Amino acid sequence: MFNSVMFGSNDIPRSKTFYDALLGALGAEPSTVDANGRLLYAHRGGRLFITTPLNGAPACAANGGTLGFKVTSAAEGQAWFDAGVAHGGTAIEDAPGIRPNGVWVAYVRDPDGNKLCAVYRPAA
Repeated sequence: MFNSVMFGSNDIPRSKTFYDALLGALGAEPSTVDANGRLLYAHRGGRLFITTPLNGAPACAANGGTLGFKVTSAAEGQAWFDAGVAHGGTAIEDAPGIRPNGVWVAYVRDPDGNKLCAVYRPAA
């Protein structure tokens, strides 16, 4: 359904460090930077953009919003989580693991407060 997602950042170099590590744990290449200083990540058919807000106002996290990243295993999800926390992210929610619905998840907030989730759905 979705082609791309864009988040705002108040510190692009800090976001580059965080997202290069977070998405690198999934096998993504480090971001490219366009002429406007926006970060671009392309991986597994999706795109993630990080930018300073064009209106000049500070970036803020979506209240109630979460961006979920599909991971191929619990180990890949754990590596994603560990990389995020080690590079300026904040662990949130319960510890990474299987939830009552049988889905493995991990939650972290990026340095700007955006809520991110790694999701792995084991075969039934």
